[in-house]
Amino acid sequence: MSENRNEKLILWFDEIGMNDVGIVGGKCSSLGEMYSNLTSKGIEVPYGFAITAYAYKKFVEETGVQKEIHSILKGLDTRDVEKLQAAGKKVRNLMISTPFFESLNNAICDAYDKLCEKYQDENTDVAVRSSATAEDLPDASFAGQQDTYLNVRGKTQLLNSCKSCFASLFTDRAIKYREDKNFDHFNVYLSVGVQKMVRSDLAASGVMFTVDTESGFPDIVSIDASYGLGENIVQGKVNPDQFF
Repeated sequence: MSENRNEKLILWFDEIGMNDVGIVGGKCSSLGEMYSNLTSKGIEVPYGFAITAYAYKKFVEETGVQKEIHSILKGLDTRDVEKLQAAGKKVRNLMISTPFFESLNNAICDAYDKLCEKYQDENTDVAVRSSATAEDLPDASFAGQQDTYLNVRGKTQLLNSCKSCFASLFTDRAIKYREDKNFDHFNVYLSVGVQKMVRSDLAASGVMFTVDTESGFPDIVSIDASYGLGENIVQGKVNPDQFF
């Protein structure tokens, strides 16, 4: 493990695990844990890499975005829906329109090239997944607040999706939630996971719990599953089959 690991722009799934939430967020640290521990057991976890929270922090600080966001959100009354919507849109547009600094741009493109080489596909399809560093607390949950983009192909689309993930840290909902919970907007960082897409059109996907979510009974595994992407289940678009 190199001494400057906390200042890397990219970390691959086999380099990270559950102890790296502060570096790559909860989702990416879990994906790294799964890849490192399950691949050897024959479970095919799609490979990928994390654009680190350090990369996000460097992006907003070095480009001047952070200072501008401070100015936009200063004194904002989130109870005023129209002002919240206007401020949120302004922040997101600012982040999306600001180019990545050169070394980050190159690091993402180089990592994507390596992933394409691994899967022997010049423009392999990937999922671009937000991974916030804020851990859920008894009175605060950050789950599902940031965006994910599926079936992304090519470097241009990838870079745009990564930028949109960063910007989703400032959705209207996320801004208001942090204000209501007294979280500093700049104490929550975002990592982005770039992971090979699964062929869910050839199989099924689902959500598994190792506890009965209604009763709390611990000695059961429950699975909600359907054909296609798991996102359909999470968003309530389908009525899944249930297995216990």
